[in-house]
Amino acid sequence: MPRAAKKETSEKEEPTKTLPKIQIDYNLKKFFEDSKSYTPILIVLLLVASFLLGALTTKLAQTEKNITSPRAAAPSTPESPPNAPNQPAPGAKVNVGEGHLPVLGNKNAKITIIEFADFQCPFCKTFFKDAKPNIIKDYVDNGKAKFAFRHYAFLGQESNFAAEASECANEQGKFWEYHDYLYNHQGPENSGAFAKDKLIGFAKDMGLNTDQFSSCLSSDKYAKQVSDDLSAGQKAGVSGTPTTFVNGQSVVGAQPYSAFKTLIDQELSKVK
Repeated sequence: MPRAAKKETSEKEEPTKTLPKIQIDYNLKKFFEDSKSYTPILIVLLLVASFLLGALTTKLAQTEKNITSPRAAAPSTPESPPNAPNQPAPGAKVNVGEGHLPVLGNKNAKITIIEFADFQCPFCKTFFKDAKPNIIKDYVDNGKAKFAFRHYAFLGQESNFAAEASECANEQGKFWEYHDYLYNHQGPENSGAFAKDKLIGFAKDMGLNTDQFSSCLSSDKYAKQVSDDLSAGQKAGVSGTPTTFVNGQSVVGAQPYSAFKTLIDQELSKVK
């Protein structure tokens, strides 16, 4: 407390400094006519403006770099989910097996066409109705190509039921007939169109041994074959249906017949 009081007394005794009075002329006309005052201020303003402009340019460049760099570094192909098989490079040929189901056409044909499909998939039905009949007529029936089907049942429980039912029909030598019947009676996904009782009804309509068929379907005896086909498709890079391989080259989706014809003709020209 004493020190504070002494300091206060000292401050009061300090003589007050008086600044000289400066008259400032605010007359703009006179100010701008005075070149000696105008020039140095203008120089200072220009320097300040240059500094601010440079700082702004640097900031914008840095912002643009931060925005564009992640895009430049992003991979050109989607990332695979954890534990997924390695995906083949786009356009690369893949070694795909024909599977265990009956193959249409000449077993020694130079062109091998393998379709991975789901019986509930509407795009697979489009391929079945549009491109496939022309492929069969123009290349399979004349021995130039052979056509195989493999399951890619991924759209729900009824996809698996339908796939297993086609295997049960295959026991009685009617795989392709049942295959066609399924597509011709396709309904909305998992709506009951391919419930087990409906699938047994299809077998009855086709004249199959329904007792044998019902026992087969109820036992899930072909669940592993259906699952193995799905795994084989994933390993080959299939991620949707239909995916069709022509001598190992994939055609994804229900493409028009012309897309398949072009690729098949290219492959035929290589083996002549």
